[in-house]
Amino acid sequence: MNQLKKDVANYAFDRLDEGVGQDSYIDDLHHEIFNTDYFIIGTYKAKQWLGESIFDVIETIREYEEFNFGQVSTDFSSAEAVANMYAYILGQEVLNDSMFYQTLCNYHTDVKLDEHRLELIKNSLDV
Repeated sequence: MNQLKKDVANYAFDRLDEGVGQDSYIDDLHHEIFNTDYFIIGTYKAKQWLGESIFDVIETIREYEEFNFGQVSTDFSSAEAVANMYAYILGQEVLNDSMFYQTLCNYHTDVKLDEHRLELIKNSLDV
């Protein structure tokens, strides 16, 4: 599953490189990167990306949604929905692994992200 997380980190890097999240608050960055566009489009691509990890991925999604929302809402019959929800979950981990992102979350939540801050977050990702 390490490759899946690396793929999500690379996706975050690319989205930050495109300027996604600029002029938003740090608390909204995860949403801007992972919830305003699809990580994967297409059933075939989703199935290929998930590969043999599918059952572990489904269990992770189930636990995450039950803990955070009190119920499971992802359609597990859709590989695309599963892949995108898992990317959303991994996206939190990827961002939380960034020391600079954590610093902004802890001490600068009232400051909007600019190009410089996005660059610092991007460069602190483990890609």
